[in-house]
Amino acid sequence: MSTIKFAVSSMLLLAAMAGPASAAETLPEAIAAAGESVVLSVHAEGAQVYECKATADGKLAWTFREPIATLLSEGKTIGRHYAGPNWELADSSAVVGKVIGNAPGATPADIPWLKLEVASRRGSGVLTPVTTVQRINTRGGKLDGACDKAGDFKSAPYSADYVFLRKD
Repeated sequence: MSTIKFAVSSMLLLAAMAGPASAAETLPEAIAAAGESVVLSVHAEGAQVYECKATADGKLAWTFREPIATLLSEGKTIGRHYAGPNWELADSSAVVGKVIGNAPGATPADIPWLKLEVASRRGSGVLTPVTTVQRINTRGGKLDGACDKAGDFKSAPYSADYVFLRKD
């Protein structure tokens, strides 16, 4: 088992070092992270889950509930993203984020780009030093239209890149 864990940790470390230069691109000021460097950059494929709920004025509307996504590096699954928001890698390191900035997606159908500060962490591994998470290059994920019955759930497929950063 320790050989497998070492192999996974090595793969994650290599992925971190070879990650795309996404953070070096010019990002909207609201989500930029000056003075931070990339620990890991991954691609996510999944869905944004919504629940039909009554709004303050009593009308029914889709309300964001949680993300469910697979985290990929070089086409291989290395972790998952779920409610919290949590990001958890196969090496058992994980972080929970809190939104501190956002910018619009490229089209009206795309969920916003986000900047999240790490509110808590667990485990030990690649994500241990991470202080900031950026969600960029979003595609899809928004759900429009009326909902008819409170308590109904619906999901909207999405993809995004997540950039995990640490303070220099």
